[in-house]
Amino acid sequence: MDPIKNQISAIDPLTIDPVAEPNGEEALHKILSGTTVFSDNRPLAAVTSLEQRRRRKAQITGALLLGAAAVTAGVLVASSFETVSSNPLPAVTLQSSTPTPTPSVTPTPTATPTVTPSATPTVAAPITTPPVAPTVPAVAPTTAPTQPPVPVATSQTFTFPDGHISFTYPVGWTVRAEQGPSDGVTVLDSTGAEVAFMSSGFYGDGTAGLVDRTILDRAVVPGVRDNSGELVEFGFSSNQSQYIPYEGPPYEGMPSPRTGPVEGPPTYIMDVRKSSELQAGVSSSGTNQVSVPNGFMVAYVKFDINKQPAFATPEAAKAWMGSTQYAQLKSMLLSLSYK
Repeated sequence: MDPIKNQISAIDPLTIDPVAEPNGEEALHKILSGTTVFSDNRPLAAVTSLEQRRRRKAQITGALLLGAAAVTAGVLVASSFETVSSNPLPAVTLQSSTPTPTPSVTPTPTATPTVTPSATPTVAAPITTPPVAPTVPAVAPTTAPTQPPVPVATSQTFTFPDGHISFTYPVGWTVRAEQGPSDGVTVLDSTGAEVAFMSSGFYGDGTAGLVDRTILDRAVVPGVRDNSGELVEFGFSSNQSQYIPYEGPPYEGMPSPRTGPVEGPPTYIMDVRKSSELQAGVSSSGTNQVSVPNGFMVAYVKFDINKQPAFATPEAAKAWMGSTQYAQLKSMLLSLSYK
């Protein structure tokens, strides 16, 4: 503020020495009593006219206004280094103690420098991410419960005319009645090939021999029991015929009795018989006739008579046990039931 104070002091008219004004009464006394000649040739600088006084007062007034403007500008400049207030202070008008006459000359007002307040830093509003709605799994349209598929029949039942023995066999197979002294039927597969024979009320007969039996599969038939109370079983076996030893005296010219297996392929048998008739090793070939209340029951698989033996090797017979046909035949024999 010192430079501003110095500027105001330099232009203060009160600090300038004024020209001494003449005493009017003394001048009048000199005119009336003396010989001094009054002359108006005094330099203009010694006489202060009314116009000069008016101009002086106008200069004083202008100087005061200029000083006030300078002070205001200084205050504004100083305030620019501070935080700009959102509510500016009201302007202050300096008043002089001396009444100011209205000047005839209107002074040109000095333009007040406008201080542009520094812009208030704008804080960016935080970016608000709209909440993401949780994904709701689509609800599958409600449908009527699916009805379980109607089971497809895989077997059908055959009952002999006397009503005692019955069994089930695959769909697509057929049963053909045979003419004879007993009620016998032949079972044919879907190709028309004869695959099994069964009878009910049959009369018993037959012969037997000596065989070496190898049992490949066996299982109890739950629906049939022999009249003796013995269990009845399903069996699949390989039977190798054996020589029957001769126990009488040798005849002249006859060779010595032979023992051991008969030359030739084995015979494969798949049927139903009493447990005692299904023995492994060398024994009687036995019979597949099961004694029931109405006579004898017979049930066995018919192998192709043109194939001798039915299977080329024991390994081929075991491989056939894993076939669908084997499972169907076994299931059919196990389903035999007597009422």
